[in-house]
Order: sequence, then structure tokens, then C-alpha cells
Amino acid sequence: MKKIVALLLALAMVLALGACGGKTNPTPDTTDKPADDTSLAGTYDITVWAAEKAVDIFKSQIEKFNETNEDGIKFNVTVEPVSEADAGTNMVTDVEAGGDIYCFAQDQFARLVQAGALAKLGTAAAAVVAEGNEEGAVKAATVGEELYAYPLTADNGYFLYYDKSVISDEDAASLEAIIKDCEDNDKFFAFEMNTSAWYLASFFFATGCVSEWTTDDDGKFVSVNDTFDSDKGLIAAKGIKMLVSSPKHVSAGGAANFENGAAALVSGMWDYETVKGILGDNMGVAELPSFTVDGQSYHLGSYNGYKLLGVKPQTDAVKQAALHKLAQYLTGKDCQLERFNELAWGPTNAEAAANEEVQANIGLTALRNQSKYATLQGQIHGSWWDIAKVIADDIKDATDDAGLQAALDNYKAKIDALFNVSEEVANAFTVIGDINGDTWSVDLEMAEADGVWKTVEAYELAEGTQFKVRQGKSWDVAYPADNFVVETAGTYYIQLDPASGEVTLVPAE
Repeated sequence: MKKIVALLLALAMVLALGACGGKTNPTPDTTDKPADDTSLAGTYDITVWAAEKAVDIFKSQIEKFNETNEDGIKFNVTVEPVSEADAGTNMVTDVEAGGDIYCFAQDQFARLVQAGALAKLGTAAAAVVAEGNEEGAVKAATVGEELYAYPLTADNGYFLYYDKSVISDEDAASLEAIIKDCEDNDKFFAFEMNTSAWYLASFFFATGCVSEWTTDDDGKFVSVNDTFDSDKGLIAAKGIKMLVSSPKHVSAGGAANFENGAAALVSGMWDYETVKGILGDNMGVAELPSFTVDGQSYHLGSYNGYKLLGVKPQTDAVKQAALHKLAQYLTGKDCQLERFNELAWGPTNAEAAANEEVQANIGLTALRNQSKYATLQGQIHGSWWDIAKVIADDIKDATDDAGLQAALDNYKAKIDALFNVSEEVANAFTVIGDINGDTWSVDLEMAEADGVWKTVEAYELAEGTQFKVRQGKSWDVAYPADNFVVETAGTYYIQLDPASGEVTLVPAE
């Protein structure tokens, strides 16, 4: 697929130049002049991946594009529910079978570029995106000097939700006060520490630590400037220790926590409408709180990122140009405002973001207030997510400062090892999931024979057990696209055929 795409990419780029205007010339040309001998008119069968709750609105918006575009483009569209968090893994697993247009979280951008899963924007289309969207969103979709995706939302960050019948507005500004209110009222504080490096990093950013990854122009990671293992990192570890040591802390996300006894939750705009429905007038929303170590206060940081919309490279260059037209329409001002009204998604488009109703939304206001303490989420190595989230487990087990420092040292050693991985390890497949009591934290060894990989030992798997097979202990290549779910309990070897991507269970004799 990638070879075919490479042959037609230059042609597709020229067609994409006209994604903001009229018909275009399909021959290699550096101008944006229209041509009478080329038309994008026609009917195209396409698949679009969107978050489950956005399926209906994407269908409606594409129907409106069919009715209003002046190029005679008609799309027969199938909109499939694929979350922005899963889209990247699904695409790199099998680009050819992926959605023609798909929504994805910014952290997946680098590996999608490496996998050849994103069609680069042409000059004119890129100019419209750059001029119409906030600078951070444009940067999030750029490698080198080239745009590879369309900014979709500017709300991929997190803040504090709280139940005002339990936690006062004043207490919401203090981590210690929130913990005490939860403990005194037998309520939970849901804040992902042991299950998500994305949230855990907020403590390290609070104390001034950084984790900055550098890629080359092809999206390959070449270095990292990471200061978590430092004096500042030790202060962050003490803050984390205070939180995870509370009997009322749960490492969980999602609005449903408020139905299960939570009084506070760290989450984002994706939970806004659901939390509002659960708490009603008792819903409190604020920037993240501060914590205190050795008499000094530190305001929790956060990641501030974006969600993007990508166009898959096509073997049909005319179809690809039509897809770019649609992508630009879907990420334009009107569609972004419609999704804000329906789903409370925060716009990246500057005009849409300035809308009075957008400015008045208390969730987006909290996100804007938190942005003063946020770190723009750049490209992050796929293995980092598993490495960093283990810090919280090591910190929880620590009994003194030496134990906290050991947790940071362990983290640093794993980060350094990413740039010294042998070819053998990088190419090897392993299994990770809810196996042997591990919660997606330990890779189980596999061995290769005649092109097929198989676990070196059999495992007792309960019905409903979930896992994936991945390469290089990273998420760049992982099978199957969705988690493998065990249907019948038993003792099995796990087997992968990389040629087909098929994962199977082999009963132990």
C-alpha cells in the first residue's frame, strides 16, 4: 500500500491544493490555477471513523456537504464508531483497511506519519488551515514544515469536576482539601495515576519538570529531554504519594464515577454533558488544584492537546482530492460550531472559538484557565505511556524518600533504554493484557517459528480476559485492532501470524 501511495502522492498533493476552492489540475503543477479538463464530480464510497457519540452528527454534516458543494462530489458514506484513542493503533495495524477519513488524538500523530497513514495537505489547503486555526492546533498537525492533518478540537486536556454538595468552591483549589472532604464524607476522588501517564504527568509539570521528545522529519524519535528523575521530580513524587496513599483515591476516569460514589473527578470535555446530567446544579468545574510539599505550593499542570482529522492516502488521486475537500469542510467554522452545540467539543477554528456561547461554556473556561499551567502535547514515544504510568505503583509502594527516588531512577533507566533497543527486541512480539493478574503492565514473551509467533508458555485465561499482541513493547504495531477477548475459559498458548494479523488461542495439551 505504501509503495502505491508513494507513486501517486505528488499527484494527490496537487489535487489537494484546490481543497478550498474550485476544480483543480491533476497534473504536476506548482500553481493553484483551475482547469476545465479536470473534475472531481462523481460518487465515492468512503468509510469515516468517528467517536461513537459523534457518528450521527458526522453523517448529517457529510450529507450537507453532498448537498452544498459546488464540485458535484457525492459521498456514499459509512460512519463507524472508532474512538480517537483507538484510531491510531487500528490504522497502523492495517492502513489499507482503515477509514478513509478518521479522527484521532494528537499523541498518535507521529506513528501515523511513520506508517504512511496520513495524506499530506497541499499548499492551498495548508494555508487555509494555518490561517484559520489557533497556532497550537496547526503545530500539532505539522511535521517539519508540512501539514499532515486537519485540526478538529482544542479540548484534549483535563480539569476538575466536583460535587458542590461535598466540596466547596474554595476547597476545590486545594488537593489536600479535596482529599479530606472525600475522606470525611466517604466519597471517592477519581484521578488516574496508576492507569494513565497522561494524568500522572500533571504532578511533574507542576514542579517544573519536562519530557520533551524530538523526532526527525519522518516522525522517527531520535532523542528526549526528560527531567522527571531530578530534585523537582522528587517533589512531584511526594505529591503523588499523598494522593495515592488516600483510601479514597481511585485510579479511574469517566463521568460514571459520580454514580459510583465519587465527589471529585479529573477529566475533560468529553465527560461534560454526562457529568452535568448526573450532578445537575451541584456540578462544579474548575482548573486543577494545588498541592503543598515542605511548605511550598505547586499548581498541578496538565497536558493540553488537540484532536485531529486525517485523510488516508488513496490509490485514486481524484478521490483523495475529494476527500481533502470533505476534510476541510468538516473542520471548518460551521461544522466545528455545530459539534460544539451538539457535543460540547471545543473549536480550533479561531472564529468559532470566539463565539459567545463557546466563551461562556464553564468547562471550556476551566480548560482555558488550566491552560496557563499546561504543557502543549507534542509527539511522544509510544512506549512512554506504559513506562511512565508504572511510576505511581512504585511510589505507592515506597516507604521513604529513598523509595521514591528509586521509583524515579527505575523510570529513567527505562526511558534511556528506548534509544538502545536491539533490533531483536524491536522486532519481537509480546503479549500484554489482563493476564496472570497483570493489568496491562507486563509483556509476556513470545518465540517465532516459521514466521508465526507463539507465547513460550501457556496461560490460564478466564472468559472475558482481554489482551493484545504488540511489537517492540510499543503500540506502533499491535494486533488485533480491538482487544482480543477470550470467549471460553481454558489454558492456552497465544499465537500470532503477522502476515495476516490473526491472533488465535492454541489449547495447551
